[in-house]
Amino acid sequence: MTQFDLSLDRLRTYRSASVEPEDFDAFWTKTLDEARAHELDARFEPVATGLATVEVFDVTFAGFGGHPVKGWFVLPAGAAEPLPVVVEFLGYGGGRGLPHTHLLWASAGFAHFVMDTRGQGSGWATGDTPDPTGSAPSFPGFMTRGIEDPYSYYYRRLFTDAVRAVEAARSHPLVDASRTAVTGGSQGGGITLAVAGLVRDLVAVAPDVPFLCDFPRATTITDRTPYREIGNYLKTHRGRVERVRETLAYFDGVHFAARATAPALFSTALEDLTCPPSTVFAAFNAYAAEEKAIEVYDFNDHEGGGAFQQAAQLGWLPGKLRQGT
Repeated sequence: MTQFDLSLDRLRTYRSASVEPEDFDAFWTKTLDEARAHELDARFEPVATGLATVEVFDVTFAGFGGHPVKGWFVLPAGAAEPLPVVVEFLGYGGGRGLPHTHLLWASAGFAHFVMDTRGQGSGWATGDTPDPTGSAPSFPGFMTRGIEDPYSYYYRRLFTDAVRAVEAARSHPLVDASRTAVTGGSQGGGITLAVAGLVRDLVAVAPDVPFLCDFPRATTITDRTPYREIGNYLKTHRGRVERVRETLAYFDGVHFAARATAPALFSTALEDLTCPPSTVFAAFNAYAAEEKAIEVYDFNDHEGGGAFQQAAQLGWLPGKLRQGT
């Protein structure tokens, strides 16, 4: 695949046509207030992993609706003083998997909280969190579950879980809550942007090839899943385009980015058909913080920078997390 989207010069000035709902902030305030009516009840159970350099905890906390959500909490072995924490969200279809696959940030000297993804976890890594809330008929996948009403949409539950995950991570006695960063790739990058817009006191945000951005363009420029799930739904449910677009506007990373103030390091790939670069730049260009940067991988698809992007994050994120120490 060759580059198919706007030129890089145009990408750097591109703005989304997504229309922000008038009650966007009220919707999310109400949603989070309802979630916080349930006790967080964050529990950290030690797990024997055979790993000598880290300590691992099996986490359960109350997410949307008080539903139990799982996670992993990984600490450098022997940690005795509160550490900065990196909260990570996962890509589409995957779950938290096994703890030994999450060593990067603890190896760098930080606490690391990995949130499981409700209802997912059978695509490329196992998950342990069910989604007990049903929905009206939907196209296979997660993109259209409850898509005709923002209150029933799947990502309302998932984004709420993510905010509560930050709260759960901060509740651990070996976490310095004032130094919290969030990160994730693809769907995890989209969740990262949602959290960046909903949690205002983060110190750093690192969305990697983020999904769930600029829905009006994303759903029409690529025929690759998961965005194509929405087109396939509308192919059957004719005449419901506007209703679906109105729902998606409450979950568009562009609108969360416009509320984010923490320093950010994005990434995109110019041959990415899953999360086209214009959709990523739509969120990046809307991102409200003065301190922001984006790594561009010219000849890559959705794998983006891979280990090179991890290296870029390792060169950037520790400085943000260690400020004030």
